[in-house]
Amino acid sequence: MPHSAPEQNSPAPTSSIHAHTIENHWAAVALIAASTFIVVAAEMMPVGLLTPIGADLVESEGTIGLSLAITGLVAAATAPFVPIVTRRFDRRSTLIVLMLVVAAANALTALAPSFAVLAVARVLLGVSMGGVWALAASLAPKLVGSRSVGLATTITFSGIAVASVLGVPAGTYIGAAAGWSVAFWTLSCAATLIALAMFAVLPVMPADQALSLGSLVVAFRNPGVRVGIAITALIVTAHFAAYTYVRPGLEFFAGLHPAQIGTMLLIYGVLGVVGNFIAGPSATKSPKTVVVILSAGVAITLALFPISATTLITAALLMAAWGLFYGGVSVSTQTWIAQAAPVHREAAAALWVAVFNASIALGAFAGGRIHDHSGSETVFWIAAGIATLAMLLATFRNPVVAKHELTT
Repeated sequence: MPHSAPEQNSPAPTSSIHAHTIENHWAAVALIAASTFIVVAAEMMPVGLLTPIGADLVESEGTIGLSLAITGLVAAATAPFVPIVTRRFDRRSTLIVLMLVVAAANALTALAPSFAVLAVARVLLGVSMGGVWALAASLAPKLVGSRSVGLATTITFSGIAVASVLGVPAGTYIGAAAGWSVAFWTLSCAATLIALAMFAVLPVMPADQALSLGSLVVAFRNPGVRVGIAITALIVTAHFAAYTYVRPGLEFFAGLHPAQIGTMLLIYGVLGVVGNFIAGPSATKSPKTVVVILSAGVAITLALFPISATTLITAALLMAAWGLFYGGVSVSTQTWIAQAAPVHREAAAALWVAVFNASIALGAFAGGRIHDHSGSETVFWIAAGIATLAMLLATFRNPVVAKHELTT
């Protein structure tokens, strides 16, 4: 393909000049982070409200729990196509519309009189969440200069990490104090306010000129993107296979009671935010090194759980290590993808979002089947093995080398 290299390399000078001369829009970066916080908080909100929602809708907790799977699977299916469908619109307008859909989805959830209506609301949330994630992951170069892209990407993904820490506990507290529907009304109002703020603050951000359905194919043909997606799939599947069932695991290994488990999850979440900010700037310089370290850390931590998480202190230390290592996975794997395909950044980011969400569902499903048949120890050991595969794959591949392989 002698003509393909010039096509991919030709935008580089313009892109490079633009990256050095662009005005840094840090308020816009903060709003993008706020949008990722809201969509992830909305996705996970039912976790702490299963019982009251089920009581009001006259459904079992297991049935209400399906609302999480619905959102994740819809996001995985639609994320690659939202940037394509909206390619004629600038990213500022697209994000504003998506956040208004997030607001509508949460309002409909709050008003839902039945599980069928709730499911429709969660489908809307899945579509909008996939779109927000796919666009947010690729916007840093449009908002800040090249020297600040790493920090901007880290801040963007901090919304995901902070939502994991504060989203479910805050929703649970609001639900207990004022009712579960108020928690979703709160999310709806917050999404609306973010959309209004975006209208006032975000600069015009044109879509990538080459963005099309073919862009997804071209991005996926990139060896670095394929490896990055495979690493993402392995480590996210491993994490959620274990994390979804961490409560019964801690009860079995260390005999912890619910209040202590809540503290463990808080420790995990706080260290996850720290891990995000440590990994982000480092991944910009060397995504390979960071991804290898993080996947190895997750693998070792999960492997130690069955044999070492036998007391309150050791369980707390392992939860802290788990949060620290996994907290940087989102930003580092996304940086891997971005460096592998800088010209097709939006398309590659959309594929990454789809795989990330599909892996959440796969991990939770597989972990549940393993847990029911073989117990908590087997769940953690198999998850550790899957994370080890991610480490080995990252060790023997490099996104920058793969990019050159594609363009030469």
